[in-house]
Amino acid sequence: MRKAIAVATGMLVMAAFTVSAQDKAKSDKEEPKAKSGHEMMKKKGGGGGDAAKIARAMSAAPASVSKNATIMAMTDDGKMTQLRAGTNGWMCMVEADGTPMCLDKEWQAWADGWINKKDPQVKSIGLAYMLKGDAGASNTDPYAKKGTADNQWVVAGPHVMVILPDPSGLDSLPTDPWNGGPWVMWKGTKYAHIMMPTATMPKQPAAKGSAAKPAEKK
Repeated sequence: MRKAIAVATGMLVMAAFTVSAQDKAKSDKEEPKAKSGHEMMKKKGGGGGDAAKIARAMSAAPASVSKNATIMAMTDDGKMTQLRAGTNGWMCMVEADGTPMCLDKEWQAWADGWINKKDPQVKSIGLAYMLKGDAGASNTDPYAKKGTADNQWVVAGPHVMVILPDPSGLDSLPTDPWNGGPWVMWKGTKYAHIMMPTATMPKQPAAKGSAAKPAEKK
């Protein structure tokens, strides 16, 4: 999931699709901005398929956020396609497996830092929406690709993610996904962020290394 965020953000930067901050977006009637000449970013496929992908990407966030967002889609080979230009600074995308997410400009900057293994240039509080949940990630290792015996693999349901300019500000918050509220993922790293569930956490797959819910005391 984080790899998809980083790839999408990188493509947005390369294609110069970054627009003015969302408070400058006044109307849905604004003309879409022209696409760049990057061949990877050109629209592909039939209109029906793209319409379904756009709808899926937009489902990751409230309509007030996604209706004017740039829409991206990832192909099976990891390439990104722009399906619609945006006007509010947000990017909504759908991964090849159908997982959707929406990121504000601070999260896009965070992703640039993550993919390049450098300090994220986050200047204010950032928000990202994954209201359809995710396919899983390590709770401790920012670069893990699958669950292991000690990386606390967690599959999250619908949630919002929050980042701060200084991740040390999250040091006092819990890291337990089963604490009944928000928790910090990747605590102690420069990529630490808050996971805020908006629904009950789903039952975890019985996989080695997953962060299984502790048994209740009787």
